[in-house]
Amino acid sequence: MVFTEPCLKRVVSPVGELVVRVGVPLLDDYLDFLAGRARPNSVLAAGYDVVVFFRFVAKEPHEVTSADVLAFITSQRSGGDGRSLRAVNDAAGVSARTVRRRLSISGLFSYLTVRGDVMANPVPRGLPTRREVSRPRQGVPLVRSPRTLPRVLEPAEVDMLLAAASTNRDRAMFQAMVLGGLRRCEVLGLRMEDIRAGARQVFIAQGKGGHQRQVPISVRFFTSVGAYLDTERPAEARTEKLFVALKGPRRGQALSAAGVDTVMDGARARAGLAHATCHELRHTCLTRLREAGMALEAIQAQAGHASIESTRIYLHLGDDWLAAQYRRAAEVIDAQVFADHPRAAGGQR
Repeated sequence: MVFTEPCLKRVVSPVGELVVRVGVPLLDDYLDFLAGRARPNSVLAAGYDVVVFFRFVAKEPHEVTSADVLAFITSQRSGGDGRSLRAVNDAAGVSARTVRRRLSISGLFSYLTVRGDVMANPVPRGLPTRREVSRPRQGVPLVRSPRTLPRVLEPAEVDMLLAAASTNRDRAMFQAMVLGGLRRCEVLGLRMEDIRAGARQVFIAQGKGGHQRQVPISVRFFTSVGAYLDTERPAEARTEKLFVALKGPRRGQALSAAGVDTVMDGARARAGLAHATCHELRHTCLTRLREAGMALEAIQAQAGHASIESTRIYLHLGDDWLAAQYRRAAEVIDAQVFADHPRAAGGQR
């Protein structure tokens, strides 16, 4: 069988939904299946990873072996494949986190295994260790990705960014992230009916994983939204989405992720900030809430985390909270030491 090289394509369906295609029927079937259980951006990322992988192995799915997968990992880290979608980016290799994400092709092979198109999933679950006999599933991960702390903005930097917003729409979007902890996709997904100004809350109809939740936000967000609706939102807009394009050929249409990033880039440049992204605004919000004493379980609900393990990182980001916890514990320890050894407080005589 002649190998068909996949090529990523994005098509907008008649109902306005993003459809991802790679030009290989078997792989397109998987992306259609994935679209029924994941958000459009996740499907797009999966399509990208599928293209990168199969351009490297240059084999049909049923011909792929575990050796091909391991060679792919090595190539991605070294940047030696030369067949990725962005050769410039891969020239120096990609991060361990990116490689780990690209191994989501394991889901593709699991899908093909269930369908009977391949005999077994060639992506190993991990590398065996000496403990494999006593702990069958405690192998070494194929790719170890370090868990790094996300960056947050200082209060002065947040003020500068909000001041640099050129419209009330932009300011409202920034405030949804930095005051409510919303994800970029959740901001874009807000509908007119989701704004509960009386209760000072917004309704997230489809958060990560399809989960819904009510999110309280500061009154400042609703003030900006009100100003945007009164003076900026085009009267001809017919979409139910709250935030729309204000000019250009897409005026009145729902704002895209690329549009939000462009808005963020412009505001960051005008504010003179070295860094500021949508996700950093979300991290900043959740970090400040933790520093202010908000319970970890409440932050989990605010953030929409399925597992509290995802929320625990804000224990480490809240420096003031950690320092206070340490000082309190140290005072107890010191009191016990000095009580047991009185001479320690005055030194040796």
